[in-house]
Amino acid sequence: MSLRNKLCASGTKKLLALEGGGIRGVLALEYLIEIERVLREQAGGREVRLCDYFDYIAGTSTGAIIAAGLSLGLSAGDLLDFYARNGKQMFDKASLLRRLHARFEDDNLAGKLKEVYGEARTLGDPGLQTLLLVVLRNATTDSPWPVSNNPCARYNDRDRRDCNLALPLWQIVRASTAAPTYFPPETVTIGPNEFVFVDGGVTVYNNPAFLVFLMATMEAYWPNRDRIDRIAWPAPTGADRLLVVSVGTGTMPNPNAGLLPDDMNIFYNVTRIPSALMFAASTEQDMLCRVFGDCRAGEPLDREIGDLRGSAGPVEPKLFTYLRYSTELSRENLDRLGAGHLEVDHVRKLDGVEHLDAMRAVGRAAAARQVAAAHFAGFPVANAAEA
Repeated sequence: MSLRNKLCASGTKKLLALEGGGIRGVLALEYLIEIERVLREQAGGREVRLCDYFDYIAGTSTGAIIAAGLSLGLSAGDLLDFYARNGKQMFDKASLLRRLHARFEDDNLAGKLKEVYGEARTLGDPGLQTLLLVVLRNATTDSPWPVSNNPCARYNDRDRRDCNLALPLWQIVRASTAAPTYFPPETVTIGPNEFVFVDGGVTVYNNPAFLVFLMATMEAYWPNRDRIDRIAWPAPTGADRLLVVSVGTGTMPNPNAGLLPDDMNIFYNVTRIPSALMFAASTEQDMLCRVFGDCRAGEPLDREIGDLRGSAGPVEPKLFTYLRYSTELSRENLDRLGAGHLEVDHVRKLDGVEHLDAMRAVGRAAAARQVAAAHFAGFPVANAAEA
């Protein structure tokens, strides 16, 4: 189904949010492969791509790479192959002099993104089959920049000099992956202005689950609805009308066990701050979704409040149905998953391309335990005629 048809179709709406996490994106892709399998079974064995099922796909950093690929019609398996083939080239170590600014070169990553998306494709390209949200941080304005292809958005008017729909898709995604200390920033020309962008993971939207809910349902994000006849957005709210699925790249409890105050020098802080920010932001977005939504799936948030499945909260009735898929990258959890032979440190690294197979193994085991067909009840795959 084309984006235009999705914008005009009535019925339930389905949103997918993909968080950042570097090469650990392969862990999220194993969840997506399992979701695809469940949806194919639901459709009686018919081939189902995630762009057929979901109406709006959001991603930050590595999640943006995956989100853009899914929106273009690639399968989760296609994207996993992309990571497996190109991971080492994408994390190409910078020269010693350049490592004062970033650990890795950006040319290979940019080249691979151009290859998979097409160098000439823009954010407004009709090849995108879903609404797409990519989260960036504008270092020039010191603010988060969530950029979408919503044709009714204020800055997506094609008569504007600074229309976001004219931006190269590969460059937006590259900017979203420019994690400080890992990759150099990306300079993007927007109309008469040049802005410096860095990874969207250093905003509160490393996990963009609650953000995509707001951007799908708030009228303020759809000011020019008269551009499209019979548009069915903003999306309707209600646990029986809106599904939000959030897929993570793993969490790390007690990552600094044995830490001493004197260990926290400048180098320590520079190397640890990005991952600390990503974890805190992901947890906040996840918790908001569990409070405002009817949580059907999700590992415990913490020991105090648990997983909040079926929990009453300040908003009743709930505004959407919520599924959260991620797993704890701890020794105890790896043992529970039957992955006790794997080293914890190997599956936690944002740039651990040499341990990609181990990350995939954890993702496969976690997805097999967590993803269930019952989670998607009430949100069926469209039949062949509707698609």
